[in-house]
Amino acid sequence: MKMSRMFHRTFRDIPAEAQLISHKLLLQAGLINQVAAGIYSYMPLAWKSLKKIEAIVREEMDKVGAQEIKLGILQPKDLWEKSGRDATYGPDMMRLTDRRNRDLVLPPTNEELITHTIKSTTQSYRDLPVTLYQIQTKFRDEPRPRGGLIRVREFDMMDAYSFDRDESGLEESYTAMVSAYQNAFSRCGIETVIAEADSGAIGGKDSKEFVLITNAGEDTVVMCESCNYVANDEKAEFKVPGRSEDLLKMEEVHTPGQKSIKEVSDYLNIETSRTIKTLFYISDGEIICVGIRGDLDINETKLKNKLGAKEIRLASPEEVTQSKNMMGFASPVGTTGMKIIVDNSLIEGNNFVSGANKNDYHLTNVNYSRDYKADIVGDIGLAKSGYSCKKCDGNLITKRGIEIGHVFKLGTSYSKPLEATYRDENGTSKDIVMGCYGIGIGRILAGAIEQKADDQGIIFPKNIAPYELLITVLNGSDENIVNIAYELYEDMKSHGIDVLIDDRDESPGVKFNDADLLGIPIRLVVSARNLAKKELEVKVRSQPESVMIKLEKAQVDIANLLQSID
Repeated sequence: MKMSRMFHRTFRDIPAEAQLISHKLLLQAGLINQVAAGIYSYMPLAWKSLKKIEAIVREEMDKVGAQEIKLGILQPKDLWEKSGRDATYGPDMMRLTDRRNRDLVLPPTNEELITHTIKSTTQSYRDLPVTLYQIQTKFRDEPRPRGGLIRVREFDMMDAYSFDRDESGLEESYTAMVSAYQNAFSRCGIETVIAEADSGAIGGKDSKEFVLITNAGEDTVVMCESCNYVANDEKAEFKVPGRSEDLLKMEEVHTPGQKSIKEVSDYLNIETSRTIKTLFYISDGEIICVGIRGDLDINETKLKNKLGAKEIRLASPEEVTQSKNMMGFASPVGTTGMKIIVDNSLIEGNNFVSGANKNDYHLTNVNYSRDYKADIVGDIGLAKSGYSCKKCDGNLITKRGIEIGHVFKLGTSYSKPLEATYRDENGTSKDIVMGCYGIGIGRILAGAIEQKADDQGIIFPKNIAPYELLITVLNGSDENIVNIAYELYEDMKSHGIDVLIDDRDESPGVKFNDADLLGIPIRLVVSARNLAKKELEVKVRSQPESVMIKLEKAQVDIANLLQSID
């Protein structure tokens, strides 16, 4: 491709809301064009890169025996009502009505439709196992689209689904898909970690995220410095040191104006770990009381899962007052008329200080079971840096990251409500056992930029770069230079090198700046000064210095150089 003919331009100014490196560079390099909040058009260079990413993903899916299909985008709403996820997604799912007033949705994911599809075509155990995949556009009405291609309302994903006879079959399909993901991401030139994750709205009993570590990420990953434990903070477990003491008599103490955990601990001269933090939440419209050790924070995802709730939020001061409870002096002790849930940390210690449900008073030596009980006890704490690993007692650290892929063991959570069954060897009807797997195509592009970029611009990994080689022509008015440059261009193309030639009527400074910004892996400079010595200047984008090569060996040297870089 000749840049003089290409539909493309770079920009100096970028919107102020572009905060992430990838968002800035994608706009500045002219790779994407914003249509509306969270909606982008892909320009030729970005689209070429995305097609290369798709090709890699397709190849890895095909290697593990997955078969490509294409599902319809418009889906009847009643499929989602039948699975129960119409309510789960709520306003995040885009809905519309056709001219006959039939309710339709633009799917954020495709478990319902693929289950419907497999139901209509699968009868016997002989039809299983099978894995299907597609690369298609999805839609989510994100309340806060941000970060360019990181969180958008319209996006391309590879989603795959495995269908097996039983759990052992699912395990095989799941393991194969994890391996395929690792290969795909490695070939795309990005580094990921596999983290235990919450299944969220997808559901199922087990899931893992593939996370690209970057400070720009919106996810938090908890990692152990001593073992291989990695988990999303929504899922991460940690070890809470217990405290065993003789149980002391519960007593009421006067704590005038001391409401916060810090205020109470300072006033009583105790550690915050000896206090109980009591909060009130609204769970599916019902107020509940939640308790946790004072130095810990509540993990709302864990809390939601423990409750089996569709939606939770902190109760407002007015709602707490209406429930006849008192913020700042609340306690699970004496709380009635609502569900109580407490963290394991309150069971593994004793002689805590809590509110007294009485203005300006707290209780000392509060102990579970003796002084209060809960409807639910479990792990609802948020893991943080410095906590101890539950597996090995090692130190936990947190890092930011971007979720690039996700794999789920769905089991029968969709096949059962949607009645997707097969008959086994004995003719008995059984539910199909499912897994689902997703890769964000646009997120790979954005993630690679976040992970590899420098102060000058993008540094594309070779396999997903829109072009492998950029020929930069200086002194474009010199017919001899231009002819040599075009000969090089045609020679590179004929040997299978994906090449772009900058033949624009621009200054060397503009061309070099654009070359750095666009991030093509290798730049080959054709200039009068170097041609006089029958040489060409070569610069690998990821390396600081350029080198000189002989004109006569240009194609061979470039080919070898391409093989040597990632």
